[in-house]
Amino acid sequence: MTLITRRGLGMLAAAAGLAGQSARAQDLPAHERDLYDAAKKEAELTWYSGQLQAEPGEAVGQAFSRRYPGIKVNVVRSTSQVAFQRLSQDMQAGVAQCDMFSSTDYGHYNFLKREGKLLPYRPVNAAGMIEPVRRPDADDMFQIFYVGLYLIAYNTRLVAAAEAPKSWTDLLDPRWRDKVAVGHPGYSGAIGVMAVTLKKRYGWDYFDKLEKNKPQIGRSADDPVTLLNAGERAVGMGVSLSMPLLSVARGNPLAVVYPTDGTLAVYSPSAIPKNAPHPNAARLFMEFCAGRDYAEVARKFFIMPLRPEVPPPDGALGFDKIKLIGATPSEIEDGVPEVKEQWRDTFGV
Repeated sequence: MTLITRRGLGMLAAAAGLAGQSARAQDLPAHERDLYDAAKKEAELTWYSGQLQAEPGEAVGQAFSRRYPGIKVNVVRSTSQVAFQRLSQDMQAGVAQCDMFSSTDYGHYNFLKREGKLLPYRPVNAAGMIEPVRRPDADDMFQIFYVGLYLIAYNTRLVAAAEAPKSWTDLLDPRWRDKVAVGHPGYSGAIGVMAVTLKKRYGWDYFDKLEKNKPQIGRSADDPVTLLNAGERAVGMGVSLSMPLLSVARGNPLAVVYPTDGTLAVYSPSAIPKNAPHPNAARLFMEFCAGRDYAEVARKFFIMPLRPEVPPPDGALGFDKIKLIGATPSEIEDGVPEVKEQWRDTFGV
């Protein structure tokens, strides 16, 4: 009998790992294989993300590393405005840390593009995405992998389905005083877009009336879900579809409402900073996010997939069955700074 030493076991394990990596690389399409060869030399990438919560963000990073062994994703999760502030501070200090920047505020990308701060790249895999997101920028400075749907959620133990608000304007009814929770446009890009969109439709008078109902204001668009689960508030305003559905799947008493006056659709870009320290890994990450594997991981967390071959999450309607509202990129860029100030004046926070 041949004895295998601990050193021998280590060598066998390393060889098996290399064989697995080699076999995996051979399974990749040519455009990904070439990028993978270059990205392996960089070994990692850092992702500033204001789009996904920490759990799905980490799951995406792990799925990427399984597909491309030897490359680690460092997920830096925050709200979109905080992520942009961090990126801006890096750039002002001449520090290169971020390889992929993902925000729910479209205005960030218009600004960064004008300033010449982005590295152009169009993922080959984007050709297989749904048509509205295949090429959002003619100069390929950014790509869309995430379309957030923001709507109304409620605690089913506190609110009966027949009594739940059916529209954004229903939230102005005095019966919802001290019962609504919402994020803040100073932190959340999605709430900034919501404020711009509802202001466009109803005027700022909408928020003056909402203030009379004394909503509890957090930071993230998903902070209200925590309050709903705890029973501290009955209704969440402008929450992303994914968080209440994920919460329901874990046994919490929540339900969602697609508002009759329109569900907010937030088209959220991602981009590679021009000074990214790991540009090849970032390009490969873009290919991954445009592909089916990312869509499948997103779906598990009730995030709407942007690949036509991947169905909507359980409990969610398809895009074709939802009345969507939103704001244009220029309306977002011009409007978000203004609504931040109006929000602070109206709500005092």
